[in-house]
This record gives sequence, C-alpha cells and structure tokens, in this order.
Amino acid sequence: MNIIICGAGRVGFTMAKLLTEQNHSVTVIDQSSEDIQKINEALDVKAIVGKATYPSILEKANGNDADMIIAVTKNDEINMLICQIAYTAFNIPKKIARIRSQNYLDPKFSKLYNKENLPIDFVISPEIEIAKSIYRKLESPGASDNVPFANNNIRLLEILVDERCPIFNIKLNELTKKFPKLNANILGVVRDDRFIFLKKNDVMKKNDKAYVVINALQIQDTLEAFGHNDPISKKILLIGGGNIGYNLAKYIEQSSNDTRLKIIEKSKNRAEFLASELSNTIVINGNGLDEEVLKEANLEETETVIALTNDDEDNLMVGVLVEKFAKDKRTMVLTTKPNYSLLQSSLKIDDLIDPRMNTVSSILKHVHKGTTIESAYSILNGEFEVIEAEIIESSDLINKELKNADLPDEIKIGAVLREKEVIIPRSNYIFKKNDIIVFLAKKDQIPLVENIFRISAV
Repeated sequence: MNIIICGAGRVGFTMAKLLTEQNHSVTVIDQSSEDIQKINEALDVKAIVGKATYPSILEKANGNDADMIIAVTKNDEINMLICQIAYTAFNIPKKIARIRSQNYLDPKFSKLYNKENLPIDFVISPEIEIAKSIYRKLESPGASDNVPFANNNIRLLEILVDERCPIFNIKLNELTKKFPKLNANILGVVRDDRFIFLKKNDVMKKNDKAYVVINALQIQDTLEAFGHNDPISKKILLIGGGNIGYNLAKYIEQSSNDTRLKIIEKSKNRAEFLASELSNTIVINGNGLDEEVLKEANLEETETVIALTNDDEDNLMVGVLVEKFAKDKRTMVLTTKPNYSLLQSSLKIDDLIDPRMNTVSSILKHVHKGTTIESAYSILNGEFEVIEAEIIESSDLINKELKNADLPDEIKIGAVLREKEVIIPRSNYIFKKNDIIVFLAKKDQIPLVENIFRISAV
C-alpha cells in the first residue's frame, strides 16, 4: 500500500519503520525539519518538511495515489483537518486520526465521523487505549499484558517466568501431562531481547517473558500454572487524574462494585471535575510525591499503585516512594521515554506502560484490517505481531491439515475460534471456512500472511 503518515514524532517514526519493513510505500510529513532529518537518516521513506494541511504538500506526497493516510500530529484539530482534506481533495480511501480530547470522543458525538461530516474512518485515542490496557493488566495479576482476541473468547497473556514458576525447565511436550485441563499454547518467549520460537523439546528459563494464547475462561488457571497466584486488587491508588486516569477509573467503576479506588490529582480544578464525574471514587487534591498526601490516601493498605501523571520522572519517583514506604505493592508506571525501561528492575517497578506501542498496535490493526483481519498486537517494538484473522472462502488453508499448511517457521498458529469453541490446534487440525485464527508472525512475514488469508488491504 501507499501510506502517508502525518507527524514524525515517536508514534509516526515507529509506524513508518514498521510499515516500511512490511514492504509498504511510506511518505512522512512534518513541519519539523529536525524530525524529518531523523526520519531520512534512519528509514528508507520519502520524507517531506511542510504542513500536512496544505493540499500542495499532500499532492507532493502523492496523495492522488495514496491508499491510506495516518494523522498523528500533536494537535487533534489538525489531524481532523488532514483527514478532511485527504478525502475532499484526493479521495484517499482510508483515513486514521489520533484524537486525544475527550470532548471529541464522547459517544453521543460519534455521528461526527462519517463522509458527510468529518470523513475519518478510524479514530485512535491513546488515552482510552492505554486505560483499557491497564484495566486488562489489573484483571490478570501476574501477567505483564492481557490482550483480547476473537470477541474476547481468546486471550494473549504476557507472563514473566520467575523463581515461583513451577514449569520452567520442563519440556513443552510434557506440560500437557502436568496440566491436562489447561487449554493454552505457548507461542514463544523473549529471552535476552530476542524472540525465540519454542519447539516441543525446548524449555522456558528463568526471566523469560512468555507469550501464551489461551481460552479466555482460563486466565487464572494459566497464571497459577506459571506460579502467579496473586488475587485481583480491590484497593487501587491512581496518581494523576488526567484522561488516562479518568478513563481507567470509569472502567473500574463500571465493572466492579467492591473495588476501593482513590485518585490523587495535583490540580484543584481537575480534582473537582473528577469528583463530580466519578461516583464511587475518592478524589484527593494533592501532590502524589508528598509523603503526607500518600499517608492520607492510606498507601499502606493499597494493593496496587498506578502512576499516570504527565511527567515521566514523577511517575518513576512514585515507584521509588512506594518501595520505600509500602513494600510489596504492585506498581505500574507510565513512561514515554524508552530508556527508562533500564531502570525498571532496580526501581522494583512491576509494569512499565509505554503509550507509544499502545497507539502503534491500535493503528496497525486498522492498517491490516480488510475482509478478514480484526486485531494486531506488537511484540518487541513491532518485530513480531500477534494477529487475528478469519479464514474466508478464497483462502488456501481451507480443508488443509495444520501440518500440511506449509506455513513458514516464523508464523505460528496459537488458537482457533470455531463457532463458540476455542481450540488449541494440533498438527492434524483441519482448517475450515469462518475459522477465526490467532497467530504470531514476524514482521517480514505479514505480506505472506495477507496472501495466505486472502486479506484485502483496503
């Protein structure tokens, strides 16, 4: 596909890199000559300095031949205007806009986004996506991530293999005997910053990060098999009541009546807004780095602390303070700087939340989305993707056994949803029309994946 990306920040850069590696033709537009220079030096893309709202700039970016435009500048209104011009002047088929303001995202205004009004095909809200991601982590303590597929019938769990894990150093083909009722498939592990596809005789090792596809009904059973028996937190403290904290609080309130949730918010006006909008949450106006404020929030009794301010350093300091004043709490910290991941272990932070990859994963599923692809989840900064796709009538997989499907080694089938049944396929599994497949693929195999499943690109 010919894809135009407007915005050369962290998200725009990452998207350009991943899409180029998947053999798409990419053009990046940004007003910053410095950011465009970085793009030019690092990537094999066409890079243009200029305003993406100028029709002449979009024309220079070959807007007439573009299949998709992705607007990820820092300004919501500019992203909207880019999509409008892309549609009106160049009739670009697919338009994706990143929008942060909650005013634009209220469901009662969803009619705005159509061809007659604002021609945006897919709206990406980083704050909402991050809030959803954190909520999924909360409902699966012991998992670094918990991603739904196949209408929430299948889950992908990211699980750290630590000293509590009773199944490391056991060959994969022996795990079924040990856990006969467990309907799970270990796709592979990240070990020493490399993804490793595990074979039948391979074992997981301590400090591996395992990626496991499971029946969604077996989240707790799977975590227990990996030695994670932590109960779901019922006492949660949020530091920072911005859009992420606000949306997360709403999800928690909507899904649980017995969770005691508190938010510490520095801004008095924002704290008053939160108190008026949230019905079952205690809002404290104060600085989350202040020891007295943390005492007021009863940090000692809190089970999980989540730092969600707009300042990376403040969020990391929250992790430090929790470790100092209230050990053995689960800590989750938002950080936009990738280098801070090096501090995770030394600061004893359980989860680092990367908003960039949340946004990238949200966009990728729409890039791939055609007649059959529904979801995508990125691993190792996009080196691998876990993808959900439906087998349609034209697919070469129909009526083939898995062992005879001639799939490359860097594509691994995780699970299948057939009607309402979740199946972990064995070598003799026969693919049928309308099967929903969840599988792992290396980034350079994505074009092959699209061909196998007969995916329409637009």
